Amino acid sequence: MAKVYIFDVTNRDGVQTSRICLSKLQKTMINLYLDEMGIFQSEYGFPTTNHEINYLNANLNLAEEKVIKHLRLSGWMRAIKSDVDTAFKNVPSLKYLNLSISTSDQMIKHKFQGKIDYKGVIKNMTDAVGAAKQKGARTICVNAEDASRSRLQYLIEFAAAAKEVGAHRLRYCDTLGYDTPVSIYERISGILSAVKIPIEIHCHNDLGLAVASSVAGAKAAIDNGVDVYINTCVNGVGERAGNADLISVILAFKYGSGLKKYKLDDRINLKRAWKISKYASYAFDIPIAINHPGVGSNAFAHESGIHADGALKDRRNYELYDFEELGRGELELIDTGRNITVGEYSGIKGFRNVYEKLEVKFRDDKEAREILELVRYANVHNQKSLVEDELKFVAKHPDIAKLIFTMRPKV
Repeated sequence: MAKVYIFDVTNRDGVQTSRICLSKLQKTMINLYLDEMGIFQSEYGFPTTNHEINYLNANLNLAEEKVIKHLRLSGWMRAIKSDVDTAFKNVPSLKYLNLSISTSDQMIKHKFQGKIDYKGVIKNMTDAVGAAKQKGARTICVNAEDASRSRLQYLIEFAAAAKEVGAHRLRYCDTLGYDTPVSIYERISGILSAVKIPIEIHCHNDLGLAVASSVAGAKAAIDNGVDVYINTCVNGVGERAGNADLISVILAFKYGSGLKKYKLDDRINLKRAWKISKYASYAFDIPIAINHPGVGSNAFAHESGIHADGALKDRRNYELYDFEELGRGELELIDTGRNITVGEYSGIKGFRNVYEKLEVKFRDDKEAREILELVRYANVHNQKSLVEDELKFVAKHPDIAKLIFTMRPKV
């Protein structure tokens, strides 16, 4: 039977959200955590954007060295041949990509404004797929931007043309969060009844339905016999009202009524949920919502007499799943005494004290001073204190860290 895979887009759609950003080190840590969590793929950035180049190549180096063990790293670009050429010039080892172009009447008429017509959209897409295949791309997905407002027959024509030239997947983009669980099920079923092609589901949360619509769209794909790849963001970040939340989507398939036959990718490890959610909250500087499923501070909190009594008698009375499954439950201690930290102006003594507590040893004083210099740069790069995992990463992979921190404007 076809399966449900999670394809996280925090490092692409998440970071292009207004008013928030991630450093290249923080994007790298998100990829490492996604890999630990067993997520299938990360849309990790923009290969046509100059300031992304070193980070993108560095993360592919991490994958080559098996530091990132299973997570596929894919680049996003417009479905234009010149974008494909630029992407492979900048990131020669790129193997997975998403090519995006608008398909709705609204956008073809009012965004392209006569520069591209309906046939031109399909020609641009097919030319871009052909170029990507020539460059050695292993997996190519074509994105139908604003698919939820596109004419169904045109989407079928678009999907058929994509499949014919060798695209491996179609991304159905609910770009404005317009779909409902009812409409997305019907529309994806309509496409797949005409063209059998694996589907990516990309839903926004403008109506508060991103998770529900993602689940319904995935159900349609599986019911029609094709694998489905749900696009998510950690903590539901994303443009405007956000994208489908990573943890909520996983919980829905693990515990949602009527979904037991829809099998999630076996590698998913929900025990990493708490860690990645907390890190993303710190990196984005956005608190985890108190009522966030699974990881919110109230997700397992009970106050009313009836609920507290019932939960104490048997947690299943008022808890659908266990907090331990999300990696919660351990005490988190805060040191209220002397606290030596590392920053952009740190010296060698304080630096070595911090790393001794992390049980990281250096071969000699020269190596320690080299890592200190990188850690100083890392603090400038992040513009906030490094967490323990970031400190360990810099010490363990100094050459890759150096590449990540290096950006030279091409102007």
